Amino acid sequence: MASPLVIFPETTEVNPKGHLVIGGCDLVELAAEFGTPLYIFDETTLRRKCAQFLGEFTQRYSNTLVIYASKAFINRALARLFHEEGLGLDVVSGGELTIAHSVDFPMDKVYFHGNNKGTEELKQALYWGIGCIVVDNPQELATLDSLAQEAGVIQDIWLRLTPGIDPHTHAYITTGVTDSKFGFPLAAAEVALIQAQKAAHLNLVGLHFHLGSQILELEPYKKAIAVVLSWTKEMRKKHGFSLKEFSPGGGFALQYLRDVSVPATTDYAEAITSALVTQCQSLGLDLPQLIVEPGRAIIGQAGVALYQVGVLKDVPGVRKYVAVDGGMADNIRPALYGAQYEGIIANRVEGASRERFSLVGKFCESGDVLISDIELTSPAPGDIIAIPAVGAYCLAMGSNYNASLKPAIVLVRGGKARLIRSRETWEDLMRHDLL
Repeated sequence: MASPLVIFPETTEVNPKGHLVIGGCDLVELAAEFGTPLYIFDETTLRRKCAQFLGEFTQRYSNTLVIYASKAFINRALARLFHEEGLGLDVVSGGELTIAHSVDFPMDKVYFHGNNKGTEELKQALYWGIGCIVVDNPQELATLDSLAQEAGVIQDIWLRLTPGIDPHTHAYITTGVTDSKFGFPLAAAEVALIQAQKAAHLNLVGLHFHLGSQILELEPYKKAIAVVLSWTKEMRKKHGFSLKEFSPGGGFALQYLRDVSVPATTDYAEAITSALVTQCQSLGLDLPQLIVEPGRAIIGQAGVALYQVGVLKDVPGVRKYVAVDGGMADNIRPALYGAQYEGIIANRVEGASRERFSLVGKFCESGDVLISDIELTSPAPGDIIAIPAVGAYCLAMGSNYNASLKPAIVLVRGGKARLIRSRETWEDLMRHDLL
């Protein structure tokens, strides 16, 4: 079996004390300084992942823009980092849009997705000069055209299509099938395209689809690209539509378990760019700008969660439990999706004999289980448990369940830790309550 460190950030090592170290920082010392639960992001891993996606795609298809999918997790410090690395942003809410604007992120590299964008969100996007709005339904087309007229602008848009391709991932994160709340099914998309072309204040420049998340196969991308580009050729012939920008979305997978392999960035880049070039050439279409939207695959490996062990419970002949001071309020994915993780004791990484436990949280739900079966070496109260591959969709879906406090976040690099989100206080929790 591979070492568990292969799914930790790239800078992970074990120091002479037997402590886990990331970005040159001793995790046990970080837990003591900042408290637990604590989320750590390795800056080196983050920047290397950004460079990797840019490099792998642009060396195969130079006219590529990589935009980070903010829904995986975004805050101000991370938005600034992604800008420094040359990425754009995919946002899905007024909140994500505002975070980007607050750090002067170039609005021409921000793309606004979502199936039910609010009127005020769209007004704000238009006012700030957003690069592109990805239209999801006929109602949004009409609303956006009217709002753009009021704002006195002509707004670039894409149409989001559902090509009817199953990516064989979890049903909750499958988005490209016909029966989806997202996008225009191809059977109805022609009417939307005609409506968009007629809209006086909208400029239809591109098409988009998103098959889902944590996609472990390459063939669905190839099939969807073929389907959408064939439809594009038909729309060019019938309505003179010219495809300037094209996005096959994201959904690139993250390795959560050491012995479960996922396609490399190289594999995704080769499959998508070769399919795009081959299909455009065979159909006689001009090559559009390619926009890809990695989220989880950029930020996931960089994130590690630290928890402190509290109660140990042994149900003889049934199960042994290790309870920690976090759980489903900061990582709901195991309860929501059945997501699987691994973990190790950060204050004594190397251990001989191991026992099997269930690692559970502190919240008032039987489903608050972080790892159903984990092998640990004699865990004890006060131990620090480190869970890797938590950078995506954990903090983004965090809550204050049981009136808990959202954890602090630190960014580590070169032996220094920078606080990029302070731990909530009880006062923060009650700030908006009225008596």
